[in-house]
Amino acid sequence: MPEDIKKEAIDNETAENKAEEIEIEGADEESTQAAEEAKDTDMNETESDDDALADAEAKADDKSDEKKGLFKKKKKDKKDEQIEELNDRLKRQMAEFENFRKRSEKEKSQMFDMGAKTIIEKILPVIDNFERGLAAVPDDKKDDPFITGMDKVYKQMLTELDAAGVKPIECVGQEFDPDFHNAVMQVENDELESGTVAQELQKGYMYKDSVVRHSMVSVVQ
Repeated sequence: MPEDIKKEAIDNETAENKAEEIEIEGADEESTQAAEEAKDTDMNETESDDDALADAEAKADDKSDEKKGLFKKKKKDKKDEQIEELNDRLKRQMAEFENFRKRSEKEKSQMFDMGAKTIIEKILPVIDNFERGLAAVPDDKKDDPFITGMDKVYKQMLTELDAAGVKPIECVGQEFDPDFHNAVMQVENDELESGTVAQELQKGYMYKDSVVRHSMVSVVQ
């Protein structure tokens, strides 16, 4: 082989090798650059994740602080608790005292009414004797000063009893009622219906809403 052709072949081979080396170096540079870009991307994503995590932790801390603040606000001082306890105890005692006062007044009123009824029961026979005595006075002696004085005393007693709440029970002509009347006999009467009070034998009285003495009556058969 001639020397010129051999030299030319060697030069061509050397040029091809250099071209391959250049291509390899370019590929390596591209790979390195892509790797660096991927690394930068990963670092950016990592930084973003770290930032998001930091934000979430900060929000959680803020909420925790708010809850702690609310808890602190809800928590009462010992002095406030003592004041509320004393106020509650005072209200309870006032309510108990009010109930005791009402109960005492009711019992006092009942005891007074029982005592009044006892006195009235003792006075009623005196009223009966006044009525019997005045009814037995002859007509020609009704103007006697003594009889007139007894009649005034009798009327005064009735006035005072009426002011105290003592009133006679109306019975003649009324339908017989065992709550107010005490039937001691039955009579015949064509003018009145059966079961009607025909005659009052002894006057009955009431004190306020309770019967002190039942009326003694006769009832139509």
